[in-house]
Amino acid sequence: MKIKELKKRPSLEDNKKLHSAYKQLENLLDILKSKELPEEVMSSVNQHIDEVNSISESEKELKKQIKKSQTSILKLIEKELQWVTKNHHRNLWLALGMAAFGLPLGVTFGMSMGNIGLLGLGLPIGMVIGLVLGTAMDKKAAEAGKQLDLEIKY
Repeated sequence: MKIKELKKRPSLEDNKKLHSAYKQLENLLDILKSKELPEEVMSSVNQHIDEVNSISESEKELKKQIKKSQTSILKLIEKELQWVTKNHHRNLWLALGMAAFGLPLGVTFGMSMGNIGLLGLGLPIGMVIGLVLGTAMDKKAAEAGKQLDLEIKY
């Protein structure tokens, strides 16, 4: 079984954002074609491609389906094969660092100084902690060969 092709849509040249999203999905599929994938993963990817190809020329629906299919494919690949895109962990841990480390640190600073206005001081600290952890995890994934040569831009 092979991964199917996306339907060629010359009308997308006019809409830059839609064209960019379509190209990004094409790049993801090209990378996946060069990898050895299990049959069940390939069939699921092909199902998502069929969903994108079945959309008529409605640009709004097409963009929504492209994003949905791309996200589903990436989640499937991460879950089944532990492959991630470039900077996946960094982007994930940026927000988690702010929430998990930054807010508690900010509350601690604010309460210890008697000024709850210092709550915001913990957010940049948490962001840096998250960036460091995420970057380390991305580096580890790259060394293990579990990183796809693609950076997702939303």
